[in-house]
Amino acid sequence: MGSMSDKAKGIANEAAGNVRQAAGKAIGNTEMQVRGLAQEKKGEAQQAIGKAKDKVKDVVDKA
Repeated sequence: MGSMSDKAKGIANEAAGNVRQAAGKAIGNTEMQVRGLAQEKKGEAQQAIGKAKDKVKDVVDKA
């Protein structure tokens, strides 16, 4: 998977996680909130992987 794909999926997961957390809070569903937080963190990790791939590519291109 390319860095752009990782970052895009990460942004989508982070946004969906935030929505899920808000919905869980609104209806008083703790499990939904926790699942939303997990999805948000997954998105953050995906974005970090994409950024790391970009950095590796930059180093390789300069070599």
